[in-house]
Amino acid sequence: MESIFKKYGWEVKTYSQLHQGLINCTYELSTNKGEYILQTVNHHIFKHPEFIDFNINEISAYLASNAPDYLFTHLEKTTEGKTLIEWEGKYYRAFKKIDGYALSVLENEFQAFEAAKQFGQFTQVLSKFDATKLKITLPDFHNLSLRYHQFEQALLNGNKQRIELAKMDISFLKTHQHYVDQYQKFIQHKEVKQRVTHHDTKISNVLFKQLKGLEKGICVIDLDTVMPGYFISDIGDMCRTCLCNVTEEEANLNLLTVDALKWEAIQKGYLSEMQSELSNFELDHFFFAGQFMIYMQALRFITDHFNMDIYYGAKKEGQNYIRALNQIRLLEVYNALK
Repeated sequence: MESIFKKYGWEVKTYSQLHQGLINCTYELSTNKGEYILQTVNHHIFKHPEFIDFNINEISAYLASNAPDYLFTHLEKTTEGKTLIEWEGKYYRAFKKIDGYALSVLENEFQAFEAAKQFGQFTQVLSKFDATKLKITLPDFHNLSLRYHQFEQALLNGNKQRIELAKMDISFLKTHQHYVDQYQKFIQHKEVKQRVTHHDTKISNVLFKQLKGLEKGICVIDLDTVMPGYFISDIGDMCRTCLCNVTEEEANLNLLTVDALKWEAIQKGYLSEMQSELSNFELDHFFFAGQFMIYMQALRFITDHFNMDIYYGAKKEGQNYIRALNQIRLLEVYNALK
């Protein structure tokens, strides 16, 4: 690590690893120049770390000129003026530490409102930025048509025993194929716009701070998946990860519930920033965003189960099948909100 520290000109007093997040290794540092976050970029998942670096720097430059007061995790430059370091087969980048904290669990509707507001504000403040400038860091990340095709291929080529045991669940997913058609019609509609989209809107990707006795969201973090995209990706991911009272690992499906107050808070928080940006057609698909994302994740989990867990992996037999059943049940209880 000392070699990395030198590239930034840091004399490090203390550093420790943070254990939030699953993809990248993250360190908190106290240096002679201040407090920083140093992070690796997982190049096994993100094949082109330089694309992430490019995107963050493009957005950073735009905000510095057009919204200098917007709180953003600008990349720190090395003594050579670089913002991405390749060292011994790994990639590193650094940010100045922002005074705030991330949540691992969303506890109430007030946090849901603040998080949705921050994700909405992120897209809104970049509404005049040309999203087509951004690199695609994860191709087809939220392409529901592709995910359904992969599901169909798994039914043809996957483990026959696993497929046989999941007949009822396969039938459910096929019966709901209309979500794929709805997705295709949505993205092709003339009133639908691609914008700068975060794509990973779980609660831990918003920083919070206590301000005047209230818990307020102050900025979004973890920008690796920022790409051109549709608002349904950000709203859908919030619905999938924030509304349920248990995680996607819960095997007792009777425990799954969806909090209507959190759903209303997400809607109000996001639209407090994005109402005027969205077309009427897009607004009509606000609820569909949750259906789209939950259904897609059910497809992805069961596809991986049939393919012998080659993508997500499994720490125990049938783990991805349990996750798929969990998401199928989540879709059912989510639909009951309407």
